[in-house]
Amino acid sequence: MSARLRLQVMMFLQYFIWGSWAVTLGTYLGQTLQFEGAQIGLIYGTTAIAAIISPFFVGMIADRFFPTEKIIALLHLAGAALLWYVSTLTTFDQMYVGMLAYSLCYMPTLALTNSISMSTLKDPTGEFGAVRVLGTIGWIAVGLTITWTGIVEASAVPLQLAAGASLVMGLYSFTLPHTPPPARGQAFAARDALGLDALALLKEPSFAVFILGSFLLCIPLQFYYAFANPFLNEIGVQGAAGKMTMGQMSEVFFMLFIGVLLRKFGIKTILLVAMLAWAARYFAFGAGNAGDGIWLIYLGLLLHGVCYDFFFVSGQIYVDQQAGPKIRAAAQGFIALVTLGVGNFVGSWASGRIVDAHLLADGTHDWTAIWRIPAIGALVIFVLFALLFRPKGAGPRPGLGAMPSSLAEAA
Repeated sequence: MSARLRLQVMMFLQYFIWGSWAVTLGTYLGQTLQFEGAQIGLIYGTTAIAAIISPFFVGMIADRFFPTEKIIALLHLAGAALLWYVSTLTTFDQMYVGMLAYSLCYMPTLALTNSISMSTLKDPTGEFGAVRVLGTIGWIAVGLTITWTGIVEASAVPLQLAAGASLVMGLYSFTLPHTPPPARGQAFAARDALGLDALALLKEPSFAVFILGSFLLCIPLQFYYAFANPFLNEIGVQGAAGKMTMGQMSEVFFMLFIGVLLRKFGIKTILLVAMLAWAARYFAFGAGNAGDGIWLIYLGLLLHGVCYDFFFVSGQIYVDQQAGPKIRAAAQGFIALVTLGVGNFVGSWASGRIVDAHLLADGTHDWTAIWRIPAIGALVIFVLFALLFRPKGAGPRPGLGAMPSSLAEAA
């Protein structure tokens, strides 16, 4: 098996695992375990806490003492045991601690699988996209598997499926290309792990606006990740997990054209379209239903490609261009801290409380009112961004579509 094929299988398994539990967990917690929305939000927020902590782990241990493939293997093997244990838990306190422990194992592997790919591929810029897209296909595959096999979404079975896949991934990782620790012998600095050297970029007003907008947009973002599947199941959409893969399918499509569109329209236009897409998605969810309004639900799902690729992928490209080679890694670490860490945590916390505030007497939710809140929030961010974001050379220009190797993880 070629090195590239081994990396593709790795990416497929990496995101098959995440998709196994991340989509349906909210439905299981809400419908079966009867957790409150705030509790569901906090459990989804464990990945954000892990995203803040994991750079220290990667910087202090993985990059300095052990081959990358062995770290990936051990983390996934531990994750398999933790996920199986989590599938047996029924109280919030136990579930929260269990999912936090699992997230601390899983989240570092996102960076590590990207790292091992960059180290192995001869031309990361040209080859990584074909490797990373297998992760999206893995997410699609598990969603369709859950639907086609009749797995009950409001059950612990998806967690057990993820545990099994994590076990396979852990064993398989021992066969990955040998990758010695890249920072062996180097001193560790917390500012490096958190990308604090990139703070100097905030002196540029438009970059500061971009960072603020990225943080704010992650708040309405978490409504989708934590509560879209519970919403679809509650309103009676059949095979919700499978239908949600429409979002990843559109993501693959738009990923193919993001470079062309950036060159043609420029970074500001692309980012503003992304913000409008978030608002449109939530308004569509609020107006849709499982009957004659199902087309609005499908529209909202298909907008995922625009929502994610146009903002996060193009945004990481923008960060890379502003940072330059000297602080490129620091800038990417900083934007990840702001979005995957702090932004997602605040979004998880806020979305759970808003869902609870719209619980009706019959045990269902006023989803129209719920989805209106992140929709309006995205529109407010759009207006602020349109008025304040003035990047240098904001118009279309050659080169904006090129994806530097350090940004290949965004693909």
